[in-house]
Amino acid sequence: MLRVLDRIEEILIAGLMATATLIIFVAVLHRYATTVPFLYDYARRVDFSWAQELCIILFVWMAKFGAAYGVRTGIHVGVDVLVNRLGDAWRSRFIVFSLLAGALFTGSISILGGHFVWENGAHYALVSILGLPLNGLYEGPTTPDLEWPTWIVYSAIPLGSGLMCFRFLQVCVGFVRTGHLPRHDHAHVEGLKTAEPPNWFAMDDNLHPKDIDGAAP
Repeated sequence: MLRVLDRIEEILIAGLMATATLIIFVAVLHRYATTVPFLYDYARRVDFSWAQELCIILFVWMAKFGAAYGVRTGIHVGVDVLVNRLGDAWRSRFIVFSLLAGALFTGSISILGGHFVWENGAHYALVSILGLPLNGLYEGPTTPDLEWPTWIVYSAIPLGSGLMCFRFLQVCVGFVRTGHLPRHDHAHVEGLKTAEPPNWFAMDDNLHPKDIDGAAP
């Protein structure tokens, strides 16, 4: 189950990043096409005024879910100079405390953000879909360019923060069980197996270094 969640998280982040990159690339091409005389008549018919707003939305969602990914993989920057100078027992206590504090904070943001989204139009949308009486519920505003309900955009706050809270708890449980925290290797590429480079100067007989083909001269 956790592997499925991890995979969905990675696909979502990669999809948001790829979509934003593609939209920005096409929007830049469109902008320059409007400066070319023989392309102007065609380019001006295409409306890309929504591109900037959509990219901002995509980056907000990517940042929220990327933060949860960072907790899981240990990619977040932390100042642990003082903690590492403590004894093992106190160091473990401080790490557990910091992880639980992170879970409490992100959990609180998720609950408050969920309440805001619910009152900002999500409740109205759900009642409308179910065909129930609206009873004066607040419909909520829309975005300027795309005219999307803003509660959809703001849903990144409770969803991303809720996932981040879960990741803090997941890392905390893993640390209590194993005593290890996730560490991100910036040099590692997923799916790429790297081998240690041969040491051409290692001595098989403790007397002579190897030559370029690996054999002792």
